[in-house]
Amino acid sequence: MRVPVRIFGSEKLVAEMDDLVFLQAAHVATLPGIVGASLCMPDAHRGYGFPIGGVAAMDTNAGVISPGGIGFDINCGMRLVRTDLTWAAVQPRVRELVDALAERVPAGVGSRGFVRLGRDEFDTVLREGAGWAVRSGYGTEADLEHTEARGCFDRADPGTVSEHAKTRGLRQIGTLGSGNHYLEIQIVRRDNVYDAEFARAFGLDRDEQVIVMFHCGSRGFGHQVASEYLRTFLHAMPIKYGIPVLDRELACAPFPSEEGQAYFAAMSCAANMSFANRQVILHRIREVFSATFGRDAESLGIQTVYDVAHNTAKLEHHEVDGVQRLLLVHRKGSTRAFPPGHPELPAEYQTTGQPVILGGSMETGSYLLAGVPSGAASFFSSAHGSGRTMSRIRARKLIGGRELQDRMEERGILVRTASLRGLAEEAGFAYKNVDEVAEASEQAGLSRRVARLVPVANVKG
Repeated sequence: MRVPVRIFGSEKLVAEMDDLVFLQAAHVATLPGIVGASLCMPDAHRGYGFPIGGVAAMDTNAGVISPGGIGFDINCGMRLVRTDLTWAAVQPRVRELVDALAERVPAGVGSRGFVRLGRDEFDTVLREGAGWAVRSGYGTEADLEHTEARGCFDRADPGTVSEHAKTRGLRQIGTLGSGNHYLEIQIVRRDNVYDAEFARAFGLDRDEQVIVMFHCGSRGFGHQVASEYLRTFLHAMPIKYGIPVLDRELACAPFPSEEGQAYFAAMSCAANMSFANRQVILHRIREVFSATFGRDAESLGIQTVYDVAHNTAKLEHHEVDGVQRLLLVHRKGSTRAFPPGHPELPAEYQTTGQPVILGGSMETGSYLLAGVPSGAASFFSSAHGSGRTMSRIRARKLIGGRELQDRMEERGILVRTASLRGLAEEAGFAYKNVDEVAEASEQAGLSRRVARLVPVANVKG
């Protein structure tokens, strides 16, 4: 190990982590050029190569880039959207609303969106990300202001992406996908607000306010990019660069190398496709709310609170041992959490810090937090969700999808799903306690709690 492993979490959460989390984090600590420590967030669980919830910063000259430190669903991320509506106004029409959302936002394996693109325009999406979507009429400038990196990683080069990957991505913009991806209607109750001033700054300004949260990524496009470069790295690593690793899943290449730069450019393309995907989904949400309530989206106050990525590697400046350094920060199942005053934040969040979205299971709830100065200890990273404690196979053995759907409706949570089998895999008992993860994130100085968000309807992949 070149650096130590540092795990953030309560005693209970750390005790619940499976042993492979610790082994994977230790393996990450052996990678060339790693800086500071191999980090695990409070929601960490086993992943491919890196633990999910893992963070590793690499020296840009001596360090490596590893697809296992980013994940197959590149820029899997969250967007939180506020409205002026309250639950009293929405409750009588919530079934109509969730049915329309399920119809207008395709979900499930192989789902296809309404956006039709040729190869040249898809290349433009890969270069411009959410900016392409806004320019094409699928959003506003304010959406870009409230999206990480304004929804565009600027090192993207479509020439580094295979034609097969592009074929997979052409029809997937505007779709949720499957697995743990979802679109959820939530409410913010006054007694679930931890910091009223911060909540107001983030647009959560009334009791029982209706908000929307959704979670999705780069779909099959990102998976194809990751798979192809893993194969490239596995070949080049021992033969060309003589890099030994303890686990083939940690395949990597020197960041300055030809292979490393090509993957970084291709990964950026996948990140941009994902930003565009979430922007188009928001456009559909606005259409559905407008049609349901007979008012335009602006008068309904439908605005992006924030959009943040989970699975990326980004060039960022961080202070290490009193010196500012440019580092390549791998975040896998971890969210960026910049503090107040950070130059990349929009003006209205300069005093609060970055909104941090922590998605829980569809049965329990989620959190909105904010970045804090003490987050420097984690390269300003925080937990991204509640984190699995159980395999999908085990969850399916314990409950059926129909039974779970009925049970949730009895508790006041409507669910529309493309797959009952997939629904069973996402049962609340398969995840850590989201309240414990949010509290641990605050106690560890990664981020601070602003509000707890309660689910009332869910569209599930």
